[in-house]
Amino acid sequence: MQTRNVDVAIIGGGTAGMVAWRQARKHTDSVVLIEAERFGTTCARVGCMPSKLLIAAAEAAHQAAHARRFGIETGKILVNGPAVMARVRRHRDRFVNGVLKSIESIPDNDRLLGRARFLDRHRIDVEGVGQVHAERIVIATGSRSFIPAALDDAGSRLITSDDVFDWEDLPESVALFGPGVIGLELGQALARLGVNVRMFGIGGELGGIQDPEIRKLALKHFNAEFPLNPDAKVHEIIETDNGVSISFEDADGDEASEQFDWLLAATGRRPNVDGLGLDTTGLELDERGVPLFDPYTLQCGNSPIFIAGDVNNERPLLHEAADEGRIAGANAGRWPDLRAGLRRAPISVVFSEPQLALVGRSLEQVDEHCRGCFAVGSVNFANQGRSRVIGRARGLLRVYGEHGSGLFMGAEMFGPAAEHIAHLLAWAIQNRMTVSQMLEMPYYHPVIEEGLRTALQELNHQLKTGPQRRGDCMDCGPGV
Repeated sequence: MQTRNVDVAIIGGGTAGMVAWRQARKHTDSVVLIEAERFGTTCARVGCMPSKLLIAAAEAAHQAAHARRFGIETGKILVNGPAVMARVRRHRDRFVNGVLKSIESIPDNDRLLGRARFLDRHRIDVEGVGQVHAERIVIATGSRSFIPAALDDAGSRLITSDDVFDWEDLPESVALFGPGVIGLELGQALARLGVNVRMFGIGGELGGIQDPEIRKLALKHFNAEFPLNPDAKVHEIIETDNGVSISFEDADGDEASEQFDWLLAATGRRPNVDGLGLDTTGLELDERGVPLFDPYTLQCGNSPIFIAGDVNNERPLLHEAADEGRIAGANAGRWPDLRAGLRRAPISVVFSEPQLALVGRSLEQVDEHCRGCFAVGSVNFANQGRSRVIGRARGLLRVYGEHGSGLFMGAEMFGPAAEHIAHLLAWAIQNRMTVSQMLEMPYYHPVIEEGLRTALQELNHQLKTGPQRRGDCMDCGPGV
């Protein structure tokens, strides 16, 4: 087999890999993009976009079923499962095709299809193709669903979120393991579309939420829609002729058994590093086999190897993967001129209803960073003006600030419009705004964001940088 010599080789044709290719090409024409199976992004195929399509259908069904509160009579709500899933697949395919068109803009000579394996720091064996000798390499191989061995007894009835969007109809029942971001989104959506859902967790995790007050409220809300035990005791899982039988302890601690069509594992993801032969590179690896790297340059140790996207397991989100691909690709292209890239304020959103959001530092991280010298402000959306108007008056926002500096440090939220409020808060953190400065920003009336102002006013007072908020007028306007 012939050896191809290039300046930069990028392993992985997803979001991080494609962005890295474009950045590297700004500095050199000698770049190759290597993909093991198929080019495209997890987000478009089995991630953020198809899941939001399913959630949108669930929201439509839920709003129709609860329209009576506004004086609207809709009659019996019927969910057409085949039509719901047909729409999900149709629009999913459009998103995927859009990504593939972007891939097609990359010259054929710059793309190789075959599984890559390191031979050393500069040589890569591409299965069925040959060898590539690269001066610099970017690892952008992404991640895949992780399934604990304890779930294997579900046999052919064991699926992951990757399988859901190929359904042609909605099942009658699903046992869902893993109340993380993916689990909560899919579990609630399926429940609102009429699927019998029971959710099992281990260790108490719930959508990444750390604040105990918000976690308590969110857990209560989700349990009102479907049974969710974030620290379940499951005794037995058995594949049956018609599905899967699960024996567990119910909410009262009694032995219970229930039959489901499918066991859906939403139990996290693992980085695609096995099979890469990273042991031949001399890089220092962590316990999961991922190279140690600088989060600002994405360089692995002092080597000419970089790592970007979900594979590094730092911030497994699409916008972060794009940022990391940008940093790693540019540094690989301009090597040895390394430059620290912009890392944005952390932001995470769970598209449940109400939504969950985490911005900046968590409560525990704030406590550690500020050494206990911090304060908390909050607002309960049960009496927030606009939230009551639109029939979504539930949830809690907690905001954290540092004593002395008055800096806004982070927030966690379970409530309406969390995806939008989270962006405002992330912008404030990235601009290193104080709580007082945030209160100087405009707040229209009546909007949900007035609830944010209420929480910030309380925080400002707790930090002793502002007066106590007087009374409760449901965010009655600019004069509050």
